[in-house]
Amino acid sequence: MSLGRIHLRDFVIVKELEIEFQNGFTVLTGETGAGKSILIDALQFAFGARADAGMIREQAQRAEVSVTFTPEPQLLAWLHDQGFESADEWLIKRILDGPGKSRAWLNASPISATQLKAIGEQLLDIHGQHAWQSLTRAEEVRALLDAYAGVNTAELKNAWLQYKEAQNALDLALFSQSNRSQERERLTWQIAELEKLSPVIGEWEELNTQHQRLSNAQSLLDAAQFALTALHAEDSGALGQLSHALRHLQDLSHVEPQFSEIAEVLSSSLAQAQDSAHSVQAWLKNVDLDPQQLQSLDERLSLWLSLARRFKTPAEDLAGLVQTWREELSKLEESLDVEVLERKLHAALNAFTSVAKGVSKARHTAAPKLAHSITQAMQGLGMPGGAFEVSLIESSQPSAHGLEDVQFLVSAHPGSTPKPVSKVASGGELSRISLAIAVTTSELGSTQTLIFDEVDSGIGGTVAHTVGALLKQLGQDRQVLAITHLAQVASSADHHWVVSKQRSSAGSQSEVTAVVGAPREAEIARMLGGESHSQVSMAHAKEMLESKNSVIQNTPKPTAEKPKRAKAPQK
Repeated sequence: MSLGRIHLRDFVIVKELEIEFQNGFTVLTGETGAGKSILIDALQFAFGARADAGMIREQAQRAEVSVTFTPEPQLLAWLHDQGFESADEWLIKRILDGPGKSRAWLNASPISATQLKAIGEQLLDIHGQHAWQSLTRAEEVRALLDAYAGVNTAELKNAWLQYKEAQNALDLALFSQSNRSQERERLTWQIAELEKLSPVIGEWEELNTQHQRLSNAQSLLDAAQFALTALHAEDSGALGQLSHALRHLQDLSHVEPQFSEIAEVLSSSLAQAQDSAHSVQAWLKNVDLDPQQLQSLDERLSLWLSLARRFKTPAEDLAGLVQTWREELSKLEESLDVEVLERKLHAALNAFTSVAKGVSKARHTAAPKLAHSITQAMQGLGMPGGAFEVSLIESSQPSAHGLEDVQFLVSAHPGSTPKPVSKVASGGELSRISLAIAVTTSELGSTQTLIFDEVDSGIGGTVAHTVGALLKQLGQDRQVLAITHLAQVASSADHHWVVSKQRSSAGSQSEVTAVVGAPREAEIARMLGGESHSQVSMAHAKEMLESKNSVIQNTPKPTAEKPKRAKAPQK
């Protein structure tokens, strides 16, 4: 069993409701407008459907839906991959407040709407009452076959996008080749102009430092000579004076001990002064303050400034600018290389074609199997001798969905030529074909809980009995829930719930009640169109309930070969 229990509080017109899901086939019936679809709406909300403030019951502050479920091994592995810890009971709780903001938890851990949808896709397969409309839309038809065949459409779409990007790049290059050639010429000229300078990062700062030094050459020489003279002058030089002072203090240090300490300081100062004098002498001996070098620096600095003004950029940024232009030119030349772009386009087309051929093979393998299964199901749904075909038509050009179009064809009567479903089928026939597809694909799928929302509209009589029998058979190994207005379907169910709307001064409220025995016979009688408590209606209802098992036992069950990786598509 997949679904265990659902609890609603202040959801639409339900004040509070709790239902225990059971194995087998369960029907939900009730008067028109009683709110039979609220339960499905609540399940969809719990499993990530878009929240709407209108879901909150009037006069309530918030709506709350909780659902327990038992995960199959595949879903359990996914839950573990998502970081959720194993539990004895898995409980989803989603709350919607007044402003329309929702929050959800799986057990005690927050969970996103995307994760809820992923869980719902593995737990539930919902077939709506207007599912037949999808048979008239090409993309829905193709999606149904692809889901049945286990086609990896994501890989196909990605390969197509890569191909289109390569095509667009080539088209753009061809269209704007003239403009790009002009841009290439401009970049080439600009780079050539800056290469006259060959700027190096950090050179601008070094040039300024050298220029400032050479500009003050005479002042530097005068300062060094003055310092050397001040240190070495015979009578007044600092070295001589320090030496005299040191000698006098040392001579009398045996008399005044404090002189020794002062003498040590003077000795250190004298040594430092001597080192400084040697350094000044060495600088004067080796200094190269050539006026011609200054002129050369002036010329290079002038070129830097001239180019900076021409290209309207700070001089220190020239070295980085030329590197940027080189990179732009490289990319531009690559984009203008039509041969390169043509090779890339060819490679992308080959990659797409390879994936598309794999998809085509899977479609051609699955198409006759799907057609055979649906044809079998149609025989018991009021279309004896009818045939269903899945036609694959080669496209004139490749497209995002592959190399062929998919079309559903049907012949409603023996001997008639199969034609597109939307052109030969009436509304009632469309509903029956849709139901045949739903039953067939659900039979082959892995989803454990199947929900049918009035997909039996437009049928009746023996066909309705057959629908009930088919759903009953699905319930033998699945959890099946159907909302129906047909007594024949309701009488086939293992479990029967009745939805009723109660009106009071506080407003309308829906309630769900499990019925067995006489109450169930009364509901079946009401659905037959007679007085629910009339003797004739009650007798008919009782007869239907008693005979359901024999009808089910004599109803052929649709069979089909399950293709590899097949999964029932979501409606």
